[in-house]
This record gives sequence, C-alpha cells and structure tokens, in this order.
Amino acid sequence: MGNRQSGPIGRPRGFDADEALERAMLVFWEHGYEGASLAILTKAMGISTTSMYAAFGNKEELFRKALERYTEGPGGYLSRALDEPTALGVATAILTGTIRTTTRPAHPPGCLGVQGALAAGDSGQAVRDLLTAWRNNGCARLRQRFQRAVDEGDLPPQTDPGLLARYVTTLAFGIAVQAASGIGRDELQTMADAALRNWPLT
Repeated sequence: MGNRQSGPIGRPRGFDADEALERAMLVFWEHGYEGASLAILTKAMGISTTSMYAAFGNKEELFRKALERYTEGPGGYLSRALDEPTALGVATAILTGTIRTTTRPAHPPGCLGVQGALAAGDSGQAVRDLLTAWRNNGCARLRQRFQRAVDEGDLPPQTDPGLLARYVTTLAFGIAVQAASGIGRDELQTMADAALRNWPLT
C-alpha cells in the first residue's frame, strides 16, 4: 500500500486559529497585557502553550495580532466614522461607537487599546509603545479628516484640526476609562452629547 501521507502535525485536531485569536483578544481586553498570563490565555483559547507559540509566536506577537483583530472588529467604528459626510458626523460617530463598544454586555468593559498596557512593567514596554502608536495613529487619521473638512468649508477656516482631533480622541479614551469603571451607557451618551454641543472648538 505504501506510506500514506498524513496532515501537518503540531496542532490539535479541530484547532481553529480564528476562534482562538478571538478568545485571546477578549482575554487581553479584560485583563490587559500583563494580567493575561499564558495560563489564562491558553485555557481561554483551548490550546496548549506549544500550539500557541507555533500558531501565533510569543505573547507579544499574540497581543499584536489581537490588537489588529480588535481594530478591524470592535474598534472598526473609527474607520466607518471617518467616512461620515460632515466633521460633526465624524465626531458623533466616534463617540457613539466608543460608547457602544465599551459598554457592550457580551464584551469586557472599556477599550483594549486603552486598558491593554495601563499596568505593564518594564517587560511590557514594547506593548506600551505599540499602544501609544495605535492611539496616535487614530488621532492622526482624525486630524487629516478634520483638515479636509476645513479645506472643504465644512469647518470654519480658523479651526485647528490637530486640536479638534485631540479633543475628540481624549473624549473617546475618557469614555473608555469611565466605561471600564462601570459608568452606564446612558450617562456616557449624555456626556458625549454635552461635549459636542458647542461644536466646533474655535
């Protein structure tokens, strides 16, 4: 009969990398980078440490992949918001999306990008740097969108796009921290509405 070729070895039968990454994302979201031990991660992912390393690399690489998944999934409201036709629509969509994502019952409260490395020690410096860059990238994209709004006459010519972008992102990150502290969706929405009442800042 000859030798029959078997499939690749190293991963347990039924291993679903996509599902495992989803579970890892939720663990990092809930516990932060340092709080998410390998034991907690692998238990949630339903795989061994060996399989985790083989599929995703080390813990830092797993976190990078989880952050990408978060950005494209729960955090995808930012990209959608940037497509709103007006600057006020963009800001409103960002704050509404932040509130919805950080207070969703089926997910951990708060924001993975804010909570992820708040308590990280020296070993988590690379992750802190990654998250700083992630937050700054979001602010830069928003600044570019507000600059376009100024150029198109949607915002007054004296508007500072950088200041306005920092204002909206600071509000969004503050909402995420408040949500992680247990503040409810209605209260957060009232605060967001009040913050945008005198739009735009000039």
